[in-house]
Amino acid sequence: MTEPDNAALTPFYYRDNYLRLCDTVEAQYGDILGAAEREMLHTFRSLGFDAQCLYVRLISRTGPWFRESKLAYAELGPTPPILDELLAHEMVEEASALSPAELGKLFTRSELLQVFCPPDQPTPPDKPSLLHSIEQLQLREDVTLAALCTLDSQRIVAPRGVELTEYLQLLFFGNRQQSLTDFVLQDLGLTRYYPYPLDPEHRLFASREALEEYVTCATLGDTHYTLLEAGEQEALPALAAQLLPMNPRFASSEKRWHRLCNNLARDLERLDECEMALQLYSRSQRHPARERRARILESVGDWTAARAVCEEILDSPWCEAEREAAERILPRVNRKLGGPRQARRRDSFADIALTVPRGSESVEELAAQALQQQWQAVHYVENALMNTLFGLAFWEQIFAPVPGVFHIPFQSAPADMYDRAFRIRREHSLATRMQQLREENLATILAESYQRYQHYECRWTHWRYISLELVEACARIIPPEHLLAIWERMLFDPAENRRGFPDLIALGAAPGEYCLIEVKGPGDALQDSQKRWLRYFQAHDIPAQVAWVEWRDD
Repeated sequence: MTEPDNAALTPFYYRDNYLRLCDTVEAQYGDILGAAEREMLHTFRSLGFDAQCLYVRLISRTGPWFRESKLAYAELGPTPPILDELLAHEMVEEASALSPAELGKLFTRSELLQVFCPPDQPTPPDKPSLLHSIEQLQLREDVTLAALCTLDSQRIVAPRGVELTEYLQLLFFGNRQQSLTDFVLQDLGLTRYYPYPLDPEHRLFASREALEEYVTCATLGDTHYTLLEAGEQEALPALAAQLLPMNPRFASSEKRWHRLCNNLARDLERLDECEMALQLYSRSQRHPARERRARILESVGDWTAARAVCEEILDSPWCEAEREAAERILPRVNRKLGGPRQARRRDSFADIALTVPRGSESVEELAAQALQQQWQAVHYVENALMNTLFGLAFWEQIFAPVPGVFHIPFQSAPADMYDRAFRIRREHSLATRMQQLREENLATILAESYQRYQHYECRWTHWRYISLELVEACARIIPPEHLLAIWERMLFDPAENRRGFPDLIALGAAPGEYCLIEVKGPGDALQDSQKRWLRYFQAHDIPAQVAWVEWRDD
């Protein structure tokens, strides 16, 4: 387990973390835990304090086997009696036989030589060779283990319940990537999280069947990864054949299943298994499935089908990247079908030229200083300003009690925040909120929201960098219809459209007197996300410019 840096933590923070893990999961999912799982949790709680600590230490380390002589923790008492208690309650098991490979992970080369290589015999040059020599002796594994245990006369043990802990972590975090190493308890004391509901009604996994289906999808993903790592690409079609008949029944599995379909299909493309790849992409409801279908159909010359997919995308795009891909592919396909050649779009953005002296500040800060002469105030905000305004405007929708999006007591955003599902699941409440923002005083709403929520953590709001005074100034000067247009685009694709905003905002004295300014130093170029926003600003008459900076040698 990773040791936190915060010295204020108690020495037993890891036990506190594990107990919170158990408490939260039992409160949320107690009804879907099996009898054996509930019994093991009960047994853990019945252990003495030190035994609980040692068990969590073991379950948090890479094992499975550990030498008793290596289990020394300053905050705990002598290890043997603690280990006796764990063995008596069957929370750990003692090794009776281990393979040479397992022993190689526990014992050093010199220790292995001491037991298995007589002084008058040639010494193997390295540890792998030594382990191979031990294997060639063809000793029974219990005999091999017994011989090594004479070195320190201590036990080799492994914790039981590893699979249970993996389940607990999955139920707690809502994914398999996070574990106890990510659970640093001091965060709870330093940060306040919004009090969204955590109860069985809003949990991610509705039933044991939903949990098992998720694990099945995850296991197939593990198989895919293992095959790629082993270079066994020829086995991928068989894995695809196993995946295709599946039809996820529970929403908790859909994201993982669609992602697996996409990843496996992309690898099948590389094997020229295009037909099977198309089948997998057709099952997926996650980008880039439709884009890849269009590209495959284009590559095999099925222009009509490729056009149909592109038109489907443009009629109802899933995200910005998908829409842009369809806009690039469709003209090529139309030409193949006899359509006219379309002129390539060339961007032309309003710009200004700035010449500034080199300084220790960033080019954005130097540009802001130069522009102060033309504006009442110029602020270097990058993405922080518009993201904060978005968070303030849609706070209640972001933290709405939608089933399956809040798993733990310290989330700064729902689990689906950057998925297409975010706007789909909240379609009605978002539409209602947009109407409210149109009809009521936007400046008042944003200021009140800032004051109400500023003590809570939210992934969108940058309290340290965006002050209430700046929020009030922007809400007073930026026309509401401009902010509403920006938020509409952010809601369409929160993952992509939270970035790419201009570096600076220049504010005048009267409503409507403002400009969003992207700063580019010598040799810099506009990024795709920045170009998309600048095009959008043009289409909605939102004032924006690109400031091209050159250095002045004083």
